[in-house]
Amino acid sequence: MLREVMLRTRSVLLLLFMFALVACGGGSQSPESGSGEAQSSERQESGGAAEQAEKTTAKGAGQDTTTARKETTGPEEGTGVEKAKSGSKNNRKSGPVASDALAAGATDATGGPLARGRMVSYYGHPLSGAMGVLGQLEPEVMVRELKEQTEAYTKADPDRPAIPTIELIASVAQPTPGPDGLYLAPTEDFWIEKYAKLAEENDCLLLLDIQIGYSTIADEVERLMPYLERDYVHLAIDTEYDMIPPDIPAQQIGSSPGADIMAAARTLSRLVEEKDLPPKVLVIHQFESGMIQNKEMLRPVPNVEMVLHADGFGTPQQKFEKYDLLVRDEPIQYGGFKLFYDQDTPLLTPKQVLNRLEPKPAVISYQ
Repeated sequence: MLREVMLRTRSVLLLLFMFALVACGGGSQSPESGSGEAQSSERQESGGAAEQAEKTTAKGAGQDTTTARKETTGPEEGTGVEKAKSGSKNNRKSGPVASDALAAGATDATGGPLARGRMVSYYGHPLSGAMGVLGQLEPEVMVRELKEQTEAYTKADPDRPAIPTIELIASVAQPTPGPDGLYLAPTEDFWIEKYAKLAEENDCLLLLDIQIGYSTIADEVERLMPYLERDYVHLAIDTEYDMIPPDIPAQQIGSSPGADIMAAARTLSRLVEEKDLPPKVLVIHQFESGMIQNKEMLRPVPNVEMVLHADGFGTPQQKFEKYDLLVRDEPIQYGGFKLFYDQDTPLLTPKQVLNRLEPKPAVISYQ
C-alpha cells in the first residue's frame, strides 16, 4: 500500500513540475548554453535508438550501461596505494573517524566531509514547490532555514558538526519523452549556476542530484563535470528514475545497475586525482531493494565517500524499518536518511533520528 501511495504521489509531483517547466519556458537551455533542441538532435544523431537498445540489454543483465568513453581505473579502497601528489588537497590525513556513522566493517581514509561531519540538505528544484523545499522558499530564506535545521543536528550530536547542503535536482525525469526521447528535462545551467553561487557565498555544499530517464548515469555525470570540478560540489543518483523501455518515469519504479554506479564513483575518484580536489561524496537514493541491481558490487573507492540513502516517506516505524533493510543490513560505507516536512507522519526530530538509526546517518535530506 505504501508503495502504491508513493507512486501515485510522485506521479502527481512530476506532472505538476512538467506544467511548471512549460509555464516558465523549461526544457530549453539558457542563452549562453545554446538550444536544448540542438543538444537533443546531436544525441539522436549519435545513435540514440541504438544506445537505448544497448542500455535495455545491458541493464537486464545487470551489466555496465555506460555509453561515455571507458577509461582504465585505479585500485579500489583498501589496496594500500598512496596518493601520487604529496601535499595535495586529497592527500590530507583524516585522523580518527567516529565509528557510529560508518557501516559495520567500513572505513574512511579520504578525509572527506563525512569523516568528521554530517551533511544536512534541503532538496528540490527552484521551479516546483511540489518537488521540495528549494521550490517553496526564496533562496535567501531557504539558506537561513537550512542553517537553522543544520544547527539542530550539531546540537544533537556535537561530536559530528553538521554541514549545510543544497541538494539541487540537476535533471528531472518526465512522464513524456520530449524531443530527444529520453523522458528527461535537464535543469538549465542558469539555475545550477545560481544555486552553486548561493552555496559558495553561504559556506554550503552543493549536491547535484541526477534523475536518469532513458539517458545514462555516465552521460548525466559528464554533463555536470564543469560543476563537479568545484571543491564544494558533490553528486547524488536518484535510482528510482533510471528507466529502460517501455517503462515510464512516475508510472513504474526504475533501477540502476551497480556497475553504472561504480563507474560514476570511479569517475569522481579520477576527477579528484586529476584536478587535485578535496574528496567527493556520492549519495545513492533508494527506497526499495530492487532499485540497485547487483548491489553487492558497490564498494568504496579512493577519494569518494559513498552513501546509501534511504528515501521514502511514512510513519517513523516504516522509515526505521526501511533504513535497517537498505542501509544497516546491506552495509557499504555511510548511511543517509530523508525526511519529508509534509508527508512524514509525524516528522522525526534530529534526536529521534540519531538515537534510533544504526549507523547514524551521515547525510540527512529534507524534502
